Amino acid sequence: MSSESSGFLFLKEDHDEVISEPSDCWDILIVDDDPAIHSVTKLALSGLEYKGAGFRFHDAYSGAEAIAILSQKNSISVIFLDVIMETDDAGLQVVRRVREELNNQHVRIILRTGQAGSIPEEKVTREYDINDYKTKTELTRSKLVTSLITAIRSYEQIGQLEYQHKAMDSILSASKSILGQTDIKVLCRRIIKHLSVILQCPDKGLICSKLDGNNYIQVLGGCTRYETYFGENLAEVDSRIYDEVEASFSQKKHQYTDTSATFFLRSKHRKAAIYIECDEVITRTQLQFAEIFFANVSIALDNVRLFVKLRDAAYRDVLTGISNRTNFIERIERYQKLQKNEYLLVLLDVMNFSDVNNGLGQEVGNKLLIAIVERLKEIYPTAKLLSRIGADVFGFVILKNEFNITDFNEKLSISFCAAEHILPVGFKIGLCQQQDFQSTGIETLKVAYIALNQAKKNKHKEGVYYCVDMEDAIAWRLGIIRQLRHDFARNKLEVWYQPQLAFNDLSLIGCEALLRWPLENGTYISPAVFIPLAEDAGLIVDIGQWVLEQACQQQKRLESAGADICIAVNVSVPQFKVKGYAQTVKNTLLKYGVQPKNIELEVTESVVMDELETVINTLQELKKLGVEVAIDDFGTGFSSLSYIQSLPIDRLKIDRAFIKGLPNDDTGAIAALVISLGAKLGLKTIAEGVETQEQAKFLKDLGCDEVQGFMYAKPMPEHELIEFINKQNN
Repeated sequence: MSSESSGFLFLKEDHDEVISEPSDCWDILIVDDDPAIHSVTKLALSGLEYKGAGFRFHDAYSGAEAIAILSQKNSISVIFLDVIMETDDAGLQVVRRVREELNNQHVRIILRTGQAGSIPEEKVTREYDINDYKTKTELTRSKLVTSLITAIRSYEQIGQLEYQHKAMDSILSASKSILGQTDIKVLCRRIIKHLSVILQCPDKGLICSKLDGNNYIQVLGGCTRYETYFGENLAEVDSRIYDEVEASFSQKKHQYTDTSATFFLRSKHRKAAIYIECDEVITRTQLQFAEIFFANVSIALDNVRLFVKLRDAAYRDVLTGISNRTNFIERIERYQKLQKNEYLLVLLDVMNFSDVNNGLGQEVGNKLLIAIVERLKEIYPTAKLLSRIGADVFGFVILKNEFNITDFNEKLSISFCAAEHILPVGFKIGLCQQQDFQSTGIETLKVAYIALNQAKKNKHKEGVYYCVDMEDAIAWRLGIIRQLRHDFARNKLEVWYQPQLAFNDLSLIGCEALLRWPLENGTYISPAVFIPLAEDAGLIVDIGQWVLEQACQQQKRLESAGADICIAVNVSVPQFKVKGYAQTVKNTLLKYGVQPKNIELEVTESVVMDELETVINTLQELKKLGVEVAIDDFGTGFSSLSYIQSLPIDRLKIDRAFIKGLPNDDTGAIAALVISLGAKLGLKTIAEGVETQEQAKFLKDLGCDEVQGFMYAKPMPEHELIEFINKQNN
């Protein structure tokens, strides 16, 4: 349009405007193809303020340019829009596109035209969502200001209505989302997200609580980076946030800063606060809706049993008051940092804790656990994540430079007071360095347990540090057990036999059944390797019974061939613990028709010394059946001599450890002692592992009754045993 018509902007003024430095701006878009209109409009409105905010102007010289600006900038509050530009209805097309294509219903539009009557005013206001439609000659400066302020107010009211609608929707949505929620972490996350909608700020914040009379402020949960603070002491998380929350608690009111807001909530026994990052000033309307929302928050928090009672139940050990396994697993994850090795995870296992419970009662056992926790707190007050991981296992994280294993063991070795009892307690310690922490808490605990289990196998008191080789060894061990299960199920195990001879004439008196595990490549896995694994895996009872049955069948075949000899079968500790073991043996002998005198059971000292009374009763039952019993590896233990008289046994077997050094070694004295003891008790003695003539002569001179070893015969499969027997008979 021609600039000549711009003079209307300087007609008589109705009032003066206050000019001040604006603190913020309202964005105004001037759309007109005449540059002079842009200049005079800005000049007329210069220095104008509304609610402390000035005006910032943007220019568009065509309808297309206006749409481009509005597509990228949604902060425009008012458009001064010329009707006739590149086309006669260019301005009306802009209105249509703003409302329909851009779906912008907020921006207020003041249509201006320099050609009065070109488009009927009634038709325009009826069909288009505009704030005003005036000819340019109508708009004096004061009327221009009035139209602008009216449009701004309308824009503001629409924004408030939309905000109120959103806020109410958020509150209603929150009612469904948070009420009845039982997961405190999820609840806190949702509260922050809903509050951020009401306050129109990012969802970055946390919720914390504090018991009356307690200075400990605990983080219940939060959003974004604050979510990782779950369960932490706020004072250790962020001192600035702690100060703000503590001020809110002490003054019992909301607190505001330039970058955040802290809202105070009060319950019967516990205080709570919501901290949220908020750069903008919170308006009165926002605060009113927030207060409505807080009523729902209080109900939701009460629904999780007074804020953290549920969390306490799920994450705290009831007996000792420290964190439990679940809490430990969740919180240890944050210590997993690549390229760092500052911390150490310590796992502590109480040795023979079940003996305390069984012997002195569970109450004393509980008091002992509490005393151990107090000792740990006293030794390492700076330790983190002190937790009860299992019934008698504790764990904590500590800086490596604050931990000394020798000093730790010394302080733990001091006896504990539990009720009226003074109890010396032993511990096994597994250690895992931060560099070995895994990506998840459960995996980190797993590797620490690997070290702890290794420590349990070691006799020394020093702790064991985890290393990757341990895990490789476990993987190998599990692979071996899996293969053993597979091969045993498919009858791939074998039983070989090593002859036993009388020392006086070297006649065959029997043989020992020995388990062998062949591999497909023709090699064999040593029994010293797979027998302990079979015991740990719970396979040894089934395998032991299978060996007994194989021995019975072998005995019957030998008997049919004219060889009436006794076969000795080894019995493990787990087999002896099976209820009714003696009856199982009896049933097996009856099943295969074997005379009891032709089967001997060899039990180790470890079997004898484990639950002695039960063992004696079982041995007596076996004796009544007529089954002979030998003590295998005799002399390797330390307690058998004091009980040997009460055991219903027939034979003492001298362990190969006392044979291999004969006759020059000091072990000859032990061999002599065993042989002499056997003679005085009326028991036969058999030496195993005899490999040289010198060993044989020494033992025979001592009065040993029987012999077994490579010098006379190696363990052999059945067909070789038959050949050996035939040679003996010829």
